[in-house]
Amino acid sequence: MGSGPRRAAALAVAGLLVSGLTACGGSSPKPDRQAAQRFLDDLGRGDAAAAAGRTTDPAASKAAISASVTGLGHPTARFTVDGVTGHGSTSSTVAYSATWNLPGAKTPWKYNGSLEMSKTAADGWRVAWQPSVLYPGLAAGQHLASERVQPPRADLLDSSGVPLFSAQPVVTVGIAVGENPRIPQLAATLASVLQISAGDIVNSVKGVPAGQFVPVITLRKAAYLAVKPKIHELPGVHFQTGTELLGPTSRFAQPLLGQVGSATQELIDASNGTIVAGDETGLSGLQLALNSQLSGTPGIAVDAVSDADPSNRSKLVDVSAPGPGSAVHLTLDRATQTAAEAAVATVALPASIVVTRPSTGEVLAVANNAATGSDAALDGQFPPGSTFKIATYAAVFSSDPALQPTSPQPCPATITVNGQTIRNENDFAKGTIPISSAFAFSCNTTAAALGMKLPAGALLKAAQSLGLGQPWSLPVDAFSGSLPEPASVNEQAADAYGQGKVLVSPLLMAEMAGAASTGRPIAPSLVVGRQATPGAALPASVVANLNVLMRDVVTVPGATGRALADLPGGVEGKTGTAEFGTAVPARSHSWFAGTRGDLAFSVFINGGGNSDSDHGAVSVTHALLSALPVK
Repeated sequence: MGSGPRRAAALAVAGLLVSGLTACGGSSPKPDRQAAQRFLDDLGRGDAAAAAGRTTDPAASKAAISASVTGLGHPTARFTVDGVTGHGSTSSTVAYSATWNLPGAKTPWKYNGSLEMSKTAADGWRVAWQPSVLYPGLAAGQHLASERVQPPRADLLDSSGVPLFSAQPVVTVGIAVGENPRIPQLAATLASVLQISAGDIVNSVKGVPAGQFVPVITLRKAAYLAVKPKIHELPGVHFQTGTELLGPTSRFAQPLLGQVGSATQELIDASNGTIVAGDETGLSGLQLALNSQLSGTPGIAVDAVSDADPSNRSKLVDVSAPGPGSAVHLTLDRATQTAAEAAVATVALPASIVVTRPSTGEVLAVANNAATGSDAALDGQFPPGSTFKIATYAAVFSSDPALQPTSPQPCPATITVNGQTIRNENDFAKGTIPISSAFAFSCNTTAAALGMKLPAGALLKAAQSLGLGQPWSLPVDAFSGSLPEPASVNEQAADAYGQGKVLVSPLLMAEMAGAASTGRPIAPSLVVGRQATPGAALPASVVANLNVLMRDVVTVPGATGRALADLPGGVEGKTGTAEFGTAVPARSHSWFAGTRGDLAFSVFINGGGNSDSDHGAVSVTHALLSALPVK
């Protein structure tokens, strides 16, 4: 009897608990809301099939969702149901918020959308499919796709702050596959006119479906107009016009400046995702080396893209704005570069010129003619021949302070070192003459004899004090030279007149001439504001002696650089004829390295022979300096 009331009270409490749970926890989520969230969860995972199965039109929605997920770069996404309105027995509207993390976007793409829900007896609640389910305003026959938006490319500036590249009209010459079955004959004609490989043309069209355009070459408009009469009417040859970022001329500071164009697969693979297909990017030279600074940061936009014609797209929203690149102020001087280009253009053989400002290390010009095919001016590795006597006599004067330019030394036609004959060019002999004259006439025998007397390591130390082998911080490859320890006295003698194992670049020889003239070596620089700290100063007596020797090369009658004597401004330097290879008679490079005022320069002709010949380095040096004002 006593248990009855207590049991009733317990039941009452239980009833209150059940009621309270229902009241506090609320009813289970509405079926339409649940169906919407499941659809959105599948969409967020990029599972097109699962999401499409929750719509009223699985086939159409699967195609649109799949195309959109692919077009957006397979992003991660999160969708949240915000509320349900207009709830009825068979329809309702579900509001949601979307957050997409698109590849390459600096910020998430967020927006609000809505789903129209529909219920049938057979299928229950489903998303009433229409493309606007994915994004408000997306129309039938469209899907979403992200677009990488590059900012305008920043400029490479010359030393005066003027852009070196500008958008210029070009014409791409190509072949419409299938219009002319005689491809080998067509390729031969194009190759002859355009100076390109016929084999490359033939290979480029192999396996390409009929009707496609295969580019052969892109020409500046002026170059195209020059060859147009010879190629315009050729069957199967088509032409596309456009613009490209180009330098002042096709050869201007190439390949140093480099090219800009569509990203290659090689660059894409090496970029760790910073460069993608379709990007305009630096392809070579400084445009490639400085690409991250010049190209800026791409933005991301989302477009509505036609399913039938992917090229038909309209922007829906900018997700993240592109960040502009920064211009790079180069040390290249336009007038000096133009003069150097004109000088090397007079040479049929590969030729290079480098001009620097020895007071600062700034590189003012880097010119390679069309025959060079590389940036030999900076990264070439060549024997220097007698230009290296600048280092030899720096070592001689440093090792024996008693020696002066007037000190007499023998200059016989030949000397013999351990059975090896060292000879002057054409076996000339001068007898006993001052050191300055031996330098001016380029007596190999004198340099070799003095070089053999140097203490161990003295020549290397002197060469290093002029810049050889020093670490350079340039944005592109450059060779600062090498001088291995000689394995014998014969090698030591050969090194003394630049015919041992010593190797240099034209840039290094300009640096060495400048350091010898000023007594203050400084590493080269290509970017304004990145100038190096000068190295240790050379002894004043050594510098004074070297300047006497280098000036005598130009002023002494019969000297190897005498052809430069008519130029104003106190030109000084050293000629060089450097033998290479195994041919008999030996082939030789042609050199001149020197200074005028605050200009240091090096002229190199690959296989050019005697430096003071009519077409040698001295002649090219004359053309260079004649085009430049004395400062």
